[in-house]
Amino acid sequence: MQFDQYVARVNAKLDHYLTTQGSLTEAMRYSVLAGGKRFRPILTYCVTDMFGVDLERADSSSCAVEFIHAYSLIHDDLPAMDDDDIRHNQPACHKYFDEAQAILAGDGLQALAFEVLVNDSLLDSQIKIELLSMLTHAAFEMAEGQAIDLSIVDQTVEIKLLESMHRKKTGALLSCAVDLGAIVAQSGEQDRTLLKTFSQAIGLAYQIQDDVLDIEVPVGVLGKQQHSDSEKNKPTYPSIIGLQGSKEAYQALYLQAKDCLCDLSVDAQVLQKLIEKLEARVF
Repeated sequence: MQFDQYVARVNAKLDHYLTTQGSLTEAMRYSVLAGGKRFRPILTYCVTDMFGVDLERADSSSCAVEFIHAYSLIHDDLPAMDDDDIRHNQPACHKYFDEAQAILAGDGLQALAFEVLVNDSLLDSQIKIELLSMLTHAAFEMAEGQAIDLSIVDQTVEIKLLESMHRKKTGALLSCAVDLGAIVAQSGEQDRTLLKTFSQAIGLAYQIQDDVLDIEVPVGVLGKQQHSDSEKNKPTYPSIIGLQGSKEAYQALYLQAKDCLCDLSVDAQVLQKLIEKLEARVF
């Protein structure tokens, strides 16, 4: 199955779970269905698919991880956080509605993520427990990463602290998306270890690449405000090791991720292609 088919599949499922029920659901739908790369659900589907497991068993996990991601973006855009007005080339949730509604929309999406997993009749209880444990841990790590991000504005930091922040704020949920697919597929321990290394590498690479794209890509393509981090005086990889050094750093991480896939017990060509797609992205 191609990546656009994964995207179509998760979009249909997200729409199903977000049946309009009132003003809160309207705000949730506005943010979730506005677009987005759906990178996290794609990862979950890719892993499930390459182990030969029916994608129906991964639908709830794919939607849950995207709901957590969407809630984090709504809250990140708030004036008290990153204070961004544009998301997916449209007004951020708090600009289109208001701050209170945006906060509640994020809260609702977080709760819905766990409800979707709990109510999946295709999964047995033990698998649900594993999935919930993985997702709750990743959600906390993501929030912790955002807290670190806010605490280092206007500061000079070591690259190791920045790396730790990125591994939590962005990397935790990306790694979780891979882990959810491995849990649904009930893959072996060796494969899970390799996939963990793979997901951690692409998680950090993805964020460093975002730092580069924030400098090089105009807002109309990027889908959000350009130079947003530098204007807020946030430490970034380019601000510490330079633009070229940042490019070399994320390219090396993508190469590391590719190497991990060679030792899996199954054909990982779909993930190899996904890395190539990520390397070539412009937003």
